[in-house]
Amino acid sequence: MGGETLSPTKAGNLSILFDVGGVMGGVVAGYLSDSTRASALVSTGFVYTAIPFLYAYRAYGSISFPINIALMTTAGFFVNGPYALITTAVSADLGTHGSLAGNEKALATVTAIIDGMGSIGAAIGPVATGYISELPGGFDNVFYMLYGAAACAGLLLSKLAFREAKEMWTIRRNGGGFQLPGEQYEEEDRFALLPQGVARSENNNTMF
Repeated sequence: MGGETLSPTKAGNLSILFDVGGVMGGVVAGYLSDSTRASALVSTGFVYTAIPFLYAYRAYGSISFPINIALMTTAGFFVNGPYALITTAVSADLGTHGSLAGNEKALATVTAIIDGMGSIGAAIGPVATGYISELPGGFDNVFYMLYGAAACAGLLLSKLAFREAKEMWTIRRNGGGFQLPGEQYEEEDRFALLPQGVARSENNNTMF
């Protein structure tokens, strides 16, 4: 890096910056998710944005220490941000969905499945990295694997992201202003629980 060969200790210390960026990414992703009520849209945006930054790190990270630090921290920001969001906020949202009727067992099951899948990936990833890096092309193959994994994650989330974006656009187009998808559901669920014979006025502010 910058004409210097790093020792294992220096390389290990430098890699910590990926996790530092991940902490910041988790905080920002959580804030955006709370603000927009569109967790899938936020996660998809982060995942797809991570791909060019991973490429930039591979292509330009060896130029100098400042560039390496900036790119590694940014890559960690966009990679770990949706990971933190999916394993916490999304699992809680799924587990507390109205269709589960507050079933605590279902919440535990959903959370365990999501965390378990993440643990499987974390176990397989390093093993696959060792084999792939020994193939022709060397460590570049590992980055290709990372691009592919991020792209697959984005594709799996895209359907939910499109649905959230469509809901937000439909509400805005119908004159409802910028109403968040989650707010719409909360409003509908609140009035769906009213006893029969109780109606709501057109402005949703009074009931009769």
